[in-house]
Amino acid sequence: MKTKVRVEKIGGTSMSRFPQIIDNIILRNPADIFGRIYIVSAYGGVTNELLEHKKTGQPGIYQLFRQQENYPIKMLALRDSLFELNKTFVPIGLDLNAANEFVDDHIDLAINILRSMDNVLASGYVSRTALLLAARELLASLGEMHSAFNSANILQNRGFDATFVDLSGWEDSRQLTIDERIKDSFEGIDPFSTICFATGYTKGTEGIMREFDRGYSEVTFSKVAVILGASEAIIHKEYHLCSGDPMLIGEENIHPVCNTNFDVADQLADVGMEAIHPKASKPLEVNDIPIRIKNAFDPDHSGTLITKDFIAPESMVEIVTGSEKVTCLEVHDTRMVGEVGFDLRILQVLAKHDISYISKATNANTIGMIIADRDCRPEMIAELQNRFEQITLQKVAIVCAIGSNIGQPGIMAKAASALAADGINILAVSQTARQTNMQFVVERSQFAKAQIALHAALCMSAPRACTGAA
Repeated sequence: MKTKVRVEKIGGTSMSRFPQIIDNIILRNPADIFGRIYIVSAYGGVTNELLEHKKTGQPGIYQLFRQQENYPIKMLALRDSLFELNKTFVPIGLDLNAANEFVDDHIDLAINILRSMDNVLASGYVSRTALLLAARELLASLGEMHSAFNSANILQNRGFDATFVDLSGWEDSRQLTIDERIKDSFEGIDPFSTICFATGYTKGTEGIMREFDRGYSEVTFSKVAVILGASEAIIHKEYHLCSGDPMLIGEENIHPVCNTNFDVADQLADVGMEAIHPKASKPLEVNDIPIRIKNAFDPDHSGTLITKDFIAPESMVEIVTGSEKVTCLEVHDTRMVGEVGFDLRILQVLAKHDISYISKATNANTIGMIIADRDCRPEMIAELQNRFEQITLQKVAIVCAIGSNIGQPGIMAKAASALAADGINILAVSQTARQTNMQFVVERSQFAKAQIALHAALCMSAPRACTGAA
């Protein structure tokens, strides 16, 4: 059942700028303070310290624990850095003693639990994989508990009714699923009379990180929205969802996407530009809960509204994006022509190695697939080489022109001409009859150049005025 409550996710980088979050989001409109549930991530960089650096892979506390190195020292160092972080929020109302006590208690308990796990692991009587996953979830939850506790404390000290909704399940031995814990934690809470700050991590018997790993906060966000029947699910980022990458194309040349649909969101996720994790967006789509992506630091802009049925009234390309971390995996086999199900054999090998492709192009005796670089594993390549005549790998880039309605005569020619005019050779091209995504495979060295060319040709018309309440 739909309610008027809105569920809103605030990411870690934004949480580190919490004074602005208060002014731009939480208390911006005195008549619109309640009926909003905030799912908060750990402050920027904290989860990297707890687990590992998301981009570089630099080991954090979890990796030290996994390798049986001196993780308690790193835990105590993290405690001290969180104490310093807490000091920065004192001017906006944080009770420093309460916040530091919260951190101290939870760090101490975490160290004790990890030591117990260490002893159990050393016994050899339990599954190492299962215990390591439990340790990973334990550590991940610390960051979200810290930021959610602080947020509620700050608002309370500023005279508002605020509630820390702890979904982490700390010191709760009940075997609840994720959904059960969310329902249990929100039982008796009226979001229209208190400002709710919930942890982005949710403890459940199925293990939220088993499938989603670092995407767990989006799953919590999605599940809370569905379970509570939210009218809208809002994601606050540090930037707009724009027509192109401002770092490549220039801030002055791009514009926010005002409206789009879940299909476009899926297309973006397929090349690594996730507006929201697809497995988090699907429940929202099924339950007809729109997603709004807002720039937390441009509060006057209504953001991008993602709905199930939106189709642009006029044909247009909404976004140009892509990835330069892809490989063209090409299977050439003279036995392919006319043989039914030949491509199935290739896909069975990919499925065996848990690999999904982004794009596929075929002719009589060749099938080319674009896969992520990280999926080019030697064992998968060796199996393909044993089964088929010729396997070729080429590091490339894929550039996409995406929109809810890009179908118009000459659009493909216009895109190809723009690339050709800039001296960019198209290695492969793909588009389905649904006409939501034109995909061009180009040399990796021409990735940025191809995006600039396509954006200039397809997205530089005057942007539409955004509609829909903020």
